Amino acid sequence: MSGTDDPGQQQGSVVTVVVALVANGLLAAAKSVAAALTGSAAMLAEAAHSWADTGNEVFLLVAERRGSRPRDDQHPRGYGRATYTWSLVAAFGLFSAGAGVSIWTGVTDLLDPVEEEVSFTINYVVLGVALLLEGTSFVQAATQVRGRALRFGLRPWRYVTRTSDPTLRAVFFEDSSALLGIVLAAAGIALHQLTGDAVWDALASIAIGLLLAAVAIFLMRRNMEYLVGEVGDPALRERVLTGLLEHPEVDRVTYVHLEYVGPQRVFVVAAVDLVGDDTEDHLALRFRRVEADLEQAVYIEDAVLTLAPPDDEGLVPR
Repeated sequence: MSGTDDPGQQQGSVVTVVVALVANGLLAAAKSVAAALTGSAAMLAEAAHSWADTGNEVFLLVAERRGSRPRDDQHPRGYGRATYTWSLVAAFGLFSAGAGVSIWTGVTDLLDPVEEEVSFTINYVVLGVALLLEGTSFVQAATQVRGRALRFGLRPWRYVTRTSDPTLRAVFFEDSSALLGIVLAAAGIALHQLTGDAVWDALASIAIGLLLAAVAIFLMRRNMEYLVGEVGDPALRERVLTGLLEHPEVDRVTYVHLEYVGPQRVFVVAAVDLVGDDTEDHLALRFRRVEADLEQAVYIEDAVLTLAPPDDEGLVPR
């Protein structure tokens, strides 16, 4: 299954992004100050992580705005794929700014370890506040994921990895990695304090960078799959097929293809046989009426119907 969604839920995704943006902006500044005062490689990695996430949330808001524009003559299937383009840019930012800086900082400190930090307490306080704010943002994203997943009888993890909503997926995985990053940073700083060896701090920075790289690569890959044309999931295909067969003008359906052209929006191509006999001109008008009826569904951006071959077997819902 791919791209399972609850159509028309984009407003909730915007709220989730705004919550994450505010949390990460505050944390980025606090972590930067702590890193400057203590010289902690792990804290600097966390600062880079939060700055990258803050920039990503801005890109995600742009994605929502650009992708929600209505279709026009130049874009008959809407602007939904712009959401995946900007989300791809955000994921690359996480990879380059977050993962790159974190790994580089850790490797640099391994080669030239910091002798002693000014205050471990500052780091613990900042990480505690970070845990609270990141946790708040994660709860917002997780609640939205859980609610949508329940509507389809899916596990939340299954839903968030397959949803066609890149904004919700990005915030969920960024917040998850942020919480794990806080744990890694705290562990590295604590081991540094206990052993007096700054290598633990540097290793925590590298671990945070590798975590961010893995998340960024996954998000980039999913957005690329939707940009090149992700096929609609079987449940949605069955819904469209059932709607076609229940239409009073449709006698038989031999082919149905769904392709995502944006979050919760699909392009439908179907081969159908209409009831009765008509001239070619009148048949084209009837096709267009059925297409317009299909496009009334909130999840169908555009529909194109063709005449079914006479020798093809008709489809039936499972």
